[in-house]
Amino acid sequence: MNLFTARLTGKMLSAEAFEKTIHDMQERVKRYRLIEKSPELAEYLKLKKIVESTDFQERKNELINRKYKDTDEGRKMTAYERLLASRSIRRYKRALEDSTFQAFLRFRETEDFPKIKSVKECLRSSEIRTYNIIYHSSFYKNYLKVLNSAELRQLAELEQEVKTEDFQTRHAFWADSRRWQHSEEYKTEQRYLELANSDDIKFYFTQREEKIDWAELFRPSFEDDMSSSKNWKAGFGYANPAMKDGHSRTSERQAYNGGKNTFFVDGRMDLETREESKRAVAWDEKKGFIEHVFDYTSDVMNTKEAFAQESGMFMAKVRSQGAGHHFFGLTTGKLKSPMIALYHYNGKVHQLGLVNGAKTQMVDLTGMLRSMYYVYTFRWTKNELIWYVNNLELLRLPNRLPKEAMFFLAQSWLPGKEKGGEGKLKIQWARVFRGVDDSALAQRNVKEE
Repeated sequence: MNLFTARLTGKMLSAEAFEKTIHDMQERVKRYRLIEKSPELAEYLKLKKIVESTDFQERKNELINRKYKDTDEGRKMTAYERLLASRSIRRYKRALEDSTFQAFLRFRETEDFPKIKSVKECLRSSEIRTYNIIYHSSFYKNYLKVLNSAELRQLAELEQEVKTEDFQTRHAFWADSRRWQHSEEYKTEQRYLELANSDDIKFYFTQREEKIDWAELFRPSFEDDMSSSKNWKAGFGYANPAMKDGHSRTSERQAYNGGKNTFFVDGRMDLETREESKRAVAWDEKKGFIEHVFDYTSDVMNTKEAFAQESGMFMAKVRSQGAGHHFFGLTTGKLKSPMIALYHYNGKVHQLGLVNGAKTQMVDLTGMLRSMYYVYTFRWTKNELIWYVNNLELLRLPNRLPKEAMFFLAQSWLPGKEKGGEGKLKIQWARVFRGVDDSALAQRNVKEE
């Protein structure tokens, strides 16, 4: 993979731009998790369920579209007003309010009532004459007609109901053309919309899990800004205590110097390969461990005592310069176990991948400037192993790693068959993040959808 071309075409970000992307992503994740636990989101989800329910939508449709005349209150008030406005009812009510007619009704209940039918009596008494006129009037006939009518009973029933406080409240509500805006449902919907349009809620739902699956990885289990040597010890971190840790091979040109060639300066860790003679214990394929004189010194450093982790995401910002081979990656400390190369410079080309004897799978990286730092990332999931340089994915393999914790290993060396020279491996920072359970992510996706 030619990284120079990838950079020119915009497929790969610079290390600095990628670091900013990671920082911004971390900030988004922090915000996402804060919102996830907020009372506003809980309220929004509760209101969303209410507002989107069939019952709520039917009620809203009724409040907006139902005509006043079609409501029970509208029909009763219309009937009541129609009866009040009828000529017969109005004449009946006037009769009840007329003092003379009331006197007539009282007279009607007396023993003298038959006298109104006598012409002689009518001529003798002006009062009886008046009652006689009323008795034969259409006014009285209307009174009798209405007195026991169904209309009057209906009017009485309606009047009793429409004058109650409850009816007046309901009638005023349904008679209001802006009844929807004055309803409790409207207030509920407005609060829901207010929350839905808030920056936090909109932000929360735009952050799909596939965008923030690295979020779960932004819970660092190990961070080192290389300000000191506290996390690093000299040697390979062998699991077998009988092994002579930190030894070189007679087939190499350098002796490992027990951490004396490792310097923490300017916010980075430098492993230096220097031209200087040193006698040290070395492994010889035929003789085993022997004393050997080397022309160069270098170092191998590990984080075994500071951290070891199975699965997750492992990141480091690395570069090298000068002669020699340089490696930064992961190991279990067991000789026959696979190793993970986040960064490897083999004297000619940069590489990354799986170091596993005959099953080694490495990718050559061309177009890289050795004067530039790159961020190397290795993701170790339940099913896959994935390598990146900055944001660019470069290798993906099925996960066949043993279930063992691995730790960082930094190493510089000079193969015996290659020309010697001084060089440096420079690590600016290293970070490790906890693994993500793929099934848990999938469950969260389903729940939020």
